[in-house]
Formats: sequence, structure tokens, C-alpha cells
Amino acid sequence: MGSTGTVLRELRGAQKSAKGVSLYSRYVNRPAGRVLAAGAYQAGLTPNQVTLISALFTYVALASVALVEPSWTLAVLVYAALAVGFAFDSADGQLARLTGRGGPDGEWLDHVVDCGKLLLVHTAVLISFYRFGELPSDAWLLLPLGFQLAAVVTFCAGLLREHLGKAAASAQGPSWAAAPAAPVSRVRAVALLPADYGVFCLVFLLLGAPGAFRAGYAVLAVVHTLFLAAFLAKWFRELKALRAG
Repeated sequence: MGSTGTVLRELRGAQKSAKGVSLYSRYVNRPAGRVLAAGAYQAGLTPNQVTLISALFTYVALASVALVEPSWTLAVLVYAALAVGFAFDSADGQLARLTGRGGPDGEWLDHVVDCGKLLLVHTAVLISFYRFGELPSDAWLLLPLGFQLAAVVTFCAGLLREHLGKAAASAQGPSWAAAPAAPVSRVRAVALLPADYGVFCLVFLLLGAPGAFRAGYAVLAVVHTLFLAAFLAKWFRELKALRAG
């Protein structure tokens, strides 16, 4: 094994494209994941083991949201665990590209963990609202269900767009697949910040103030729903264009 510095340089050269990535993922989560991937490489961990470490941090944090009465201490611990879990979620792919040990099993496991995370995070909030929230109205219990719907549909529709797009591009032949990629847009990277999971995790820092947490969570639910509508329209147009091409 090379030195940590050497591994980090190799990881920088094996980064995925920054297209369609928010500033948080590009400048915070991916660099943090790169450091964790280098440490995992030095420790001899596999990408799948790193994925499971990500799941451990994330799922323990979300179980705590559901089971522990909100406080400022819980807020800090939950956010820290979610942020570390998200960084490990980036590290597994980086480690796979570095070692060449990625495969369908790793991609499948990563998506399963991500899907479980999206379901559990809003379920945990729903349980916390019910057990500890002292809600102004029972209607607030519908909010996590709506947010969960938007998050899961966005996740599934995005995966389908990616896989169906690749299949259609492959069917079009080498000339289609070799089309130049659009340049990375900083404006788009800023606009995507509210939809970034890492930015969403920041709302858990408000757990110590239930009213502020509810308000922040509600704002993010509205924003994610608007992003879902925009993404669905965009992806549908793109897939229709592939068929026409």
C-alpha cells in the first residue's frame, strides 16, 4: 500500500464528474469521503464494508431521532452521525474506483442502503413528532409522509432515468455515447443545494427547538416537492428525446 498522500492523489484523479452535483457534495462531502476512503484503503477495508459503516452511522442516528427525546445534545450527535454516514456513502464509491473492486453487488448494496435511509429518516421524524412533538395539530403528522413520498419518488425516478438513459444511449451506437458532456454549471451547483442530502441533514441541528425544527423541516419538504416536479418534467423530456433520437 502507498502512503496516505499517494492514495489521496490517486483518489482525486478518480473522481466522478461534478455535473449535476451541488456545492456541498462537491466541496464538502466528496473531499471528506476521499479522506475516509484513503483511511479505509490503508485499513484494508472493502467498498462493501465501507457501505455498511455508512449504514451503521446513519441508521443509529435515525433510530435515536425516533427513540430519544429531542435536545440540543441529541441534535449535535444526530447531525454529526448523519454527516459522517453521508461521507462514508461517498467513500465507498471512491474506494471502489481506486481499487477496481466495484461491481453490481456493491452498487446494489449502496442503493439498498440509500433507499432504506430515505424511508427511515422521515419515519423517524414522524415517530418523533408523535411521541415528543406537542404538535399544534395532528395534521403535522402528514408532513413526514408527504416528504417521504417526494424523496422516494425522486430517488427511484432518478435511478430509472440514469439506467434507461444509458440503455437508450447504448442502443444509439458509439457516436451517440461519445457526445460531449455539458460543462459544469456553478449556478446549477448552487441551485441544487436545497435538494442535497447533506444540506437536508443540517435541519437536525434544530432538534433542540421543536418549533424551529418543524418549521425548517416543513420548508425543506416544500422545496423538495418543487424540485421533484422540476426533475420529473426534465427527466421525462430527456427520455422522450432519446427515443426520438
